[in-house]
Amino acid sequence: MATPEQMTAAVHGYVAAFDKGDPEAVVALFAPDATVEDPVGTDAKIGHAAIREFYTASMATGAKLQLEGPIRLATDYAAFAFRVELTMEGKLLTVDVIDTFKFNADGKVTEMRAYFGPSNMTGF
Repeated sequence: MATPEQMTAAVHGYVAAFDKGDPEAVVALFAPDATVEDPVGTDAKIGHAAIREFYTASMATGAKLQLEGPIRLATDYAAFAFRVELTMEGKLLTVDVIDTFKFNADGKVTEMRAYFGPSNMTGF
């Protein structure tokens, strides 16, 4: 099982990667066969290539993440609330999100799920 320190470091690394616009840093957090469902209900991105493509596009928007509250840890899961901010056409857009990460014994993310919907989006 991943340690609390590994799980916490992964969440902070994820947020920091967005600040740097570094999709490779995000990919490095994931197991090779990991899945990303962002938002929940959309088709999963499976494996490093699909995850890299998704985060490269996401970071190209200039999106920045800001944690809102503590990271919650339970067994091999981390859940964390954060706000996404980006500017498009001179307009500030925000999305309030809760993500969950599931970890393997090596401390790599095997599953990421993002929870948000239209009621969590402002400025769009």
